[in-house]
Formats: sequence, structure tokens, C-alpha cells
Amino acid sequence: AIKTEAELSEAKAEALDRITQLNRIRTERIDRLNKVLDQINAKIGKNADGMEKDEVLSYRRYINAVSGIKVDVTDTQAALSTILGWLSSEEGGIRWAKNISVFLLTIIAFWILARFVGKGVRKAVSVVEGMSVLLSTFIVNMAQRVVMAIGIIIGLAALEVNIGPLLAIIGAAGFVVAFALQDTLSNFASGIMIMFYRPFDVDDVIDVSGITGKVKSMNLVTTVIMTFDNKLMIVPNNSIWGNIITNATGSEKRRVDLVFGIGYGDDIAHAERVLKEIVDVHPLVLKDPEPVIQLHELADSSCNFVCRPWAKTEDFWSVYWDITRSVKERFDAEGISIPFPQRDVHIIQE
Repeated sequence: AIKTEAELSEAKAEALDRITQLNRIRTERIDRLNKVLDQINAKIGKNADGMEKDEVLSYRRYINAVSGIKVDVTDTQAALSTILGWLSSEEGGIRWAKNISVFLLTIIAFWILARFVGKGVRKAVSVVEGMSVLLSTFIVNMAQRVVMAIGIIIGLAALEVNIGPLLAIIGAAGFVVAFALQDTLSNFASGIMIMFYRPFDVDDVIDVSGITGKVKSMNLVTTVIMTFDNKLMIVPNNSIWGNIITNATGSEKRRVDLVFGIGYGDDIAHAERVLKEIVDVHPLVLKDPEPVIQLHELADSSCNFVCRPWAKTEDFWSVYWDITRSVKERFDAEGISIPFPQRDVHIIQE
């Protein structure tokens, strides 16, 4: 008997519903088969290359061949019915909606956990004496990143992603990247050494690789230095660790080295007494260690005194500038000359 268009449409809808049910059954059985294959892998192991053996691999290929949903886009009704059927199926759309929800909730939960872990680790390292700001910041950041990495792995597992092959791919890719980025890894290793040996810390004034300035921040690859003329210098850690590092603020006290010359015709004792008076009355000069003021050199054009007071590191330049200015003013007032290089030229006429 010839069926009417309505009957054909109803039969088609019933067939599509049946296909949706069969897809659900197929998904259930594929899940069971995958679990069985995972158990077989656990018992017989993998081959020398880390791949599944042929006993398991043939079934994996069969699963890949029969998996998926084929949609005929030329038939609007069939395509829409297939998609809606998959979305409403327990083994289809609902299943993946649950997986995606679990993934997002896992990421959010581990992000919150990472924040709490970071705060806990920061409090823990703050009580450790002698730990640099650079090292403590590195430990806190690494703790947070490890927690987030664990959360991402658990979230991917919730999405039914096989983590084993993924980790193997990451490991292989890491080897290739490590080989290609040898210089970057060298900077990484230098950053680790700097953090553990602590030649400097944040806000220290350092001189390294021809750059003088204050350390603003540091990561495992580069160190950021702000120069005194306000230029931001990003220096590779390998250039720092492989060179001499001068830390101007690494100690609490610094010696201020000054040299003052007087004329050969001036009174040495008088000049020495004036220098001592200037140093003794300066409020920022430390009494311990005691300042050193001595006649040091009989130079070509002057008798040179060394003046070496001590000051707190933060007062270094104040003491340097103040004493230099005071010496000029007092020498002028006391009639002590400050000679400059000169040469006598004798002209002989024959």
C-alpha cells in the first residue's frame, strides 16, 4: 500500500528515535569495552615504544571506526532530530554537559584552592629567617601552579580525556622544546642558582653586566633592573650569574672613600685637623668603625689625603656629597689650597 506523506514522516521520526536509542546503547557498550581494554593493558603492559599491543590496538581501531554521529545536513528534519536526540540522550549531550560542568567546577575549585595554598605557603616562608624575597615569591608561585596543574589534569579526566598518552606527548614535546631552547634553559638554571645563593634581592642596588640600578623583580629567565635614570633593563639571568655581581646594598654599612689634595706649600697638620673636624661633626658618619684620615700620596701636583668615614648604606651618597662640599668650603676659609695639575716649561735659547 502506498503510504501518505504524514505516515512517511511519522515512520521517519520513529526511525530517528530508534537510531538515537541505538547510539545510546552503542556508547554504553563502547564505554564497557574501553574499560575492559584498560584492564587488559594493565595486565599485559605496553610494547617497548610505549604503545598498546596489537591485542588491544585492533579493538581501539574498531571503536574509532564505529564511534561518532553521522548527520545528513541535506535532510534538515533528520539532522535536527539527530542532534536533538543526541543532546537529550543520557549517553550524549547530557553526559557531556555533566562532564563540562564537572571540568569547570574542578578548575574553579582548584583555582580557589591554589589561592589558599599560596597564602599558606607565603605565611610559612615568611617565618624562615634569611630567605630572600625572590626565593619566597618563587616558592609561592610554584606551589600555586602545581595545584592548578593537578586541577587541570583532574578536570581533563572528568572530560574523559586519556591522561596517559597526553602526559607522554607532553614529555616528548618537552624534550624537543628543551633541545631547541637551550639558552632559555640556561637562563632558567641561572635563575634557580640566583634564588638559592641570594647574591641580591628585590630593591638591592647592583652592578652587573655593565648595568647599575635597583632590582625591581625577577623570574626564572630574566631580572628586571631599574637604572637611576629611570630606564627599565631586562637582563637574562645567564648574563648575571656568569659575571661578577656587585651588590652595593648587600651590607648595612659602607665605607665612603674620598681623596683630597693640598699644595706642597700648605701645612699638612692643619689640613688633617680640618678634615677630622669635618668628619667628626657630620651627623651621619658612624663612630664605629672609626674614620681614617691619613696623608696617603705625594703626587705630581699635590699632597693627597685619604678620607674614609663609614656610614649606613642608605646614607652613603649623603655623606659623600656633604663632606666633599664641606671640605671645599673649609679649605677656602682656612687658606688651604686645592692644587690642580700644572707643568713648568723651561725655554732655553742658544
